[in-house]
Formats: sequence, C-alpha cells, structure tokens
Amino acid sequence: MNDKTPARNLETAGANASTPAAAAAAPAPQRPLWIRRAAARAVPVCITLAVTAAAIAAAFQLWDHYELAPWTRDGRVRANVVQIAPDVSGLVTDVPVHDNQRVRAGQMLFEVDSARYALALRQAETSMASQRIALAQARREDARNAGLGNLISQEVREQTRTKVEQAQAALAQAQVSLDTAKLNLQRARILAPSDAIVTNLDLRKGSYASAGHAAMALVDADSFYVEGYFEETKLARIHIGDPVKVTPMGASRPLTGTVESVVAGIADRDRATSANLLPTVNPTFNWVRLAQRVPVRVKLDPLPADVALVAGQTVTVEVTQPKSTGGHKG
Repeated sequence: MNDKTPARNLETAGANASTPAAAAAAPAPQRPLWIRRAAARAVPVCITLAVTAAAIAAAFQLWDHYELAPWTRDGRVRANVVQIAPDVSGLVTDVPVHDNQRVRAGQMLFEVDSARYALALRQAETSMASQRIALAQARREDARNAGLGNLISQEVREQTRTKVEQAQAALAQAQVSLDTAKLNLQRARILAPSDAIVTNLDLRKGSYASAGHAAMALVDADSFYVEGYFEETKLARIHIGDPVKVTPMGASRPLTGTVESVVAGIADRDRATSANLLPTVNPTFNWVRLAQRVPVRVKLDPLPADVALVAGQTVTVEVTQPKSTGGHKG
C-alpha cells in the first residue's frame, strides 16, 4: 500500500500540471452565426452613416460660408479725392510738383500769373489813395461852407454835404476793390488743402488755367477706407464696431479695421419717377431673385509703414467675429 501511494500522487500531480496547457491550447468558443452576420452588415452601414454625416456637415459649412457668413470679395479701397481748380484765370507760371508726389498741407501746387495780379493790387492801392484825397477835399469844402453861415445858400451847403457822402461811398468801393485784388493775388498761388498725393496732373508751365476748371486731383492721404458690398442676406451678422479683416488682392498679409457704417439706401432699378411724380413700376418680375448688394463702410486701423493703398484697389472683406443675431445698428 505504501509503495502505490507515491505513484498515485505523481499521476495526480502530472494530470494537474497538464491541465492549464491543455486549457490554453483549447480553441476559444465562437460567437453565434447571427451575431457575426449582424456585425458584418453593421460595419459598412456605420461607415456610410459617418461619411454621410461628414458630407452633410461639410455641405452645411459651405452653405453657411457662402450664403450667411459676412464676407465678400467685392470690396474696394476708397479715399477722399479733391479736384484742384484755380479761383483765378491766367497763364501758369510755376508747377513745382509732379504726378503721384506726396505733398503737405499748405504746399504750393502751381502758380497762376502772379505778376498780373500784383499789378492789379498796386492799381487798387492807387485808387484807394485817390479816393482818400477826394474825401478829404470834400470834407474841407463842407467845413468851409458850414463856417460861412448865411453867406451861402442852403442849396450849396447840401451839395457839398452830398459830395462828402459820395466820396465816402467811393472810398468804400475802393476798399472792396483793394481787398479783392489782395485776395486774387493770394489765390494766384494754389496750395494743397491737406496732406495728399497728387494724381492726374496734366498741367505744365505756360498752360492757361481757367477759373473753376480742375487742373489736377489730390487723394487725401489720411482718408483711406474700405467699402465692402455685402449681400443683403449677410447683413444680420454685421454690426457697427465689429472687427474686420481686409485682404487686398495680391497682398501677402491682411489689414485690420472695424465696421463704421452701413448705407441707408440703394437705388431701385425697377422703379422710376414719372413726369407727374408718380412711381413707375416695372410690370415684369424676375423669378430668379438675386440678393442685393449693400455697401458697408470699414474704417481701417493705422497702416504699416510699408503698405501703400491705392484708391479703387480690389479687396476681400471679412467680418472676423460676426454676431448671429440682431441688426447692423450697433
């Protein structure tokens, strides 16, 4: 009995030792066939749903970007342009500026026949002196006649008094002529009204300049702004004070600014006013309705030193932090 007991223990230990290996080598239980088929069918369905959802999201983003997002490629750089015309006529004697030159306020642009207007001023001064002498003479005669008392008639005294009044009126007229001559001489030198850039200069020394006819144009250097033409469907997201990104065509970096104002009205091409002031409405109607474009004015932030804008330049305007509700009153 004692000899068989160790043998049984060894067999039991061997059997116990082989059990984990056998369990590891045994194949894992398979899922039911219907579960495997359902999983196989669910994979393409999930992929299709994911692709469809991504396509819908992308389509919505594109629709929102092109239909509602406040941006436009139809923008222009604007500036205040002053037409420079002389107030006096004459030969141009000096043109110290050239086309596209930057000028300062008060700088002379050109001069018109200042010698002739200087002579006119001297003539007015001479006429003024002559009228002063005539007035002094009339006053002396009036004083002398007044001192004679009844030795002269009342009619003579009234005549001398009338001469004094006429001389006073003539002196006042001479003063006006003198002031006009001074003004003409002053305006014979045409000066820049503000810091600006000379453009469209077609004036040369010796040309004849006529009063009231523009001889050149000045672009105000401090008046540049941007006007973006937004579709009316995008105005709900535009507010006064909103930050704006402005990208000139061909520029490597955008400029910044803020919405300054929105125009209050645009022309209606389908409506006119008849001779009796009644509205004339177009009887036809276009079934394809296009959104009207409304100008929005953008105030630019201070420009970098290496940026030079050109009035009329094409820009892309984008409101960078639009609000989804409300109007554009700010």
